[in-house]
Amino acid sequence: MKQKQSLTEEERSLLTVYRMQRSKEALAEADLLSKDGFYNAAVNRLYYACYYAVTALLVKNHIVAQTHQGVKQMFSLHFIANGKIEKQYAVFYGRLFNDRLSGDYEDFVQYDSAMVSAMRLQAGEFISIAENVLEK
Repeated sequence: MKQKQSLTEEERSLLTVYRMQRSKEALAEADLLSKDGFYNAAVNRLYYACYYAVTALLVKNHIVAQTHQGVKQMFSLHFIANGKIEKQYAVFYGRLFNDRLSGDYEDFVQYDSAMVSAMRLQAGEFISIAENVLEK
């Protein structure tokens, strides 16, 4: 696919739909991993579920970000700062970003069922909010 800056509106629309599909797939992956006790891996998939939803928002709105940190910053700048999405979702996304990094790269970090269940509820809500904004 072309650089995101030079996408046609049709390509942008298709990529937005694809990112939301990936978001929902990652959510389902998190459910399967959590069910089998792979909580750190489930946190990773919950993060990516939300990440794909945020990148769908960015693509649809012609906003380019090159890194995960950039995606987080552009989300806050273009969707939180102007009130399109409530601040609590930026806080959640930032915390999930950090939890994913900790679970993937730090030693002796272990998430548990209760923690992942709470994150899963919030991730589902986060993705629903993103879908609502995309539909506007």
